[in-house]
Amino acid sequence: MRLRTLPLSTAGIVLGIFMACKGHQDRSGPQYSMQEGGLTEDDMRSCIRIMVLVCCIFGLGMIRASFKTIFCIESESLIVLGAAAIWAAMHYTLGKKPYGYRGLGDLFVFIFFGLVPVTGGYFVCAHAIEPTTLIPGAAIGLFSVGVLNVNNIRDMKTDAANRVTVPLKLGEHRAKIYHTILITGGWILMLLFTILFTAGWTPYLYIITLPLYAKHLAGVWKRSGRELDPMLPMLVISTFIFALLAGTGYILQ
Repeated sequence: MRLRTLPLSTAGIVLGIFMACKGHQDRSGPQYSMQEGGLTEDDMRSCIRIMVLVCCIFGLGMIRASFKTIFCIESESLIVLGAAAIWAAMHYTLGKKPYGYRGLGDLFVFIFFGLVPVTGGYFVCAHAIEPTTLIPGAAIGLFSVGVLNVNNIRDMKTDAANRVTVPLKLGEHRAKIYHTILITGGWILMLLFTILFTAGWTPYLYIITLPLYAKHLAGVWKRSGRELDPMLPMLVISTFIFALLAGTGYILQ
């Protein structure tokens, strides 16, 4: 993870905190601190305030370091983008109509875990908008949606009481087909980007992670319910290594 994209990535942490805050007692996944009694609601609210403050401090510091001022159109655009990321994190489960309960989580994860950090990170560094960065951004976004999708497949039984998720709409079998499309689509997009916009063999370093993704998909198809728990960190770690190798290879070309 690069320092210039840290604030947007931290927004994802805020999202995770709110997900934990709203978790219910009989969910299929692991128990969270509030469910176990380790944190009170006031404790959780304090943590949220701290994380939002950290987002703002690091975000403004990043913008100031890159553009030497926060009073220019580029800086102000990034401030708006950062504010949107924090809003998306907070409203995943909060508010009168949390979008995470209406089947819109996939869309927002695709945007704020894929397009925004990749394209926004490039903009902060290069001070230019490069449309081609939307392709690897979309690839990472699809993998990120995959993480949410596995989580939602695992929790289908408990989510049915008070949430609307893509797996609940599709059913488990079709949700796994959807998951296969997400992972395969991410790989196709990244390969297209590499073929069309890079040179040499080093940009293909990320192909080393292909067996990890294959093992992940096989595991998703074979498991259900809580048995899917190991598939979540496997996809997260695989995507992190994928991004690290893709970036390294791009630099070395």
